[in-house]
Amino acid sequence: MLKTLNQKIAAGLLLFSIFYLVLTFNLPAYKYVPVDSDMIPMGLGFLLVILSICLYFAKDNHVTSEEESKEKIPGKEKLMVLSVLGFIILYIFLLEPLGFVLSTLIFIFGCSRFLGYKNYLVNGIVSVIFPLAVYFAFTKGLQVALPPGILPI
Repeated sequence: MLKTLNQKIAAGLLLFSIFYLVLTFNLPAYKYVPVDSDMIPMGLGFLLVILSICLYFAKDNHVTSEEESKEKIPGKEKLMVLSVLGFIILYIFLLEPLGFVLSTLIFIFGCSRFLGYKNYLVNGIVSVIFPLAVYFAFTKGLQVALPPGILPI
């Protein structure tokens, strides 16, 4: 049943997505908002279910089971993954005190720079425009509160 690595990962993702959906359905409902706060998490949960099912049935022609066990991830790549995980944890801790816009700006700029993107102008423009667009789309369009932090938005 779980022969390939893709099938094992898909099974784990499916279990996680079901757990995530159970938690999402337990979110409190608000009466006087046009879009409830559980809409996006539910959509993401169902999307993860669909994608994990697709991953389970996807054909992997590149690597066989014997070759999977022989593959090793280089130490430099492990360090990169752990560093990005550190960026994500730092983002989570800075989200409430600094606010969504400022912490997202720092995360996007710092993480993309760390991963090797060297065009500071484009990186800066994207790092400013994206969090502002998402913030106003959620707070004004969807009426979902995001942490404002220290910025007077």
